Amino acid sequence: MIDAMLEQFNAHAGWVKEMGIVILSASADEVSCEWEVSAKHHQPYGIVHGGVHSGVIETLASIGAAIVAKPRGQHVVGLENTTTFLRAVRSGRLHAVARPVTRGRSSQVWEAWIRNDQEELVAQGHVRLLCVDEARALG
Repeated sequence: MIDAMLEQFNAHAGWVKEMGIVILSASADEVSCEWEVSAKHHQPYGIVHGGVHSGVIETLASIGAAIVAKPRGQHVVGLENTTTFLRAVRSGRLHAVARPVTRGRSSQVWEAWIRNDQEELVAQGHVRLLCVDEARALG
């Protein structure tokens, strides 16, 4: 199930694909990815846009939370994303890891870290997600 989810995510997930993000691994305990920084990630000052960091953190948390929720007949949707930007990045390869803080029946909290190739912390964040029964319409 997880391998099929990863393959589908890497091949078809619009924003993830457009950003060049590659999901490397995913489980109920950890999700990881990497990407090469390019101009499409930059804001006007030539550094990675904070929204990219926030999006990566939410993406990883959502994948992990979905792996937990799917066997229970649930979807997950983000309720809150708090991302702190710690180091400006202009180029290079970034990698991120997310791990669960809590995996409850009705909500989950995941935390994530983005680092550069020198293992310097670039951004960190927490995402709170709501677990919703699959039969319930989203939105």
